[in-house]
Amino acid sequence: MSEGTKKANIKVGLEVEIVQKQDQRTGELTSGFVKRILTKAANHHHGIKVMLETGEVGRVKNIIKD
Repeated sequence: MSEGTKKANIKVGLEVEIVQKQDQRTGELTSGFVKRILTKAANHHHGIKVMLETGEVGRVKNIIKD
């Protein structure tokens, strides 16, 4: 299970890579900073759904470490 599937790992302001709904087939990732956490559950097998500061919404695939 990747770290992006656990809500406890996701914090507002964290830099992440998400896959947006329209990019699920290609797997294209969008990077940005978490503005809001949208998933209510503690875990989600496809990744925690977040909104980035840019307003883009998708599921977290990677957490970017500095």
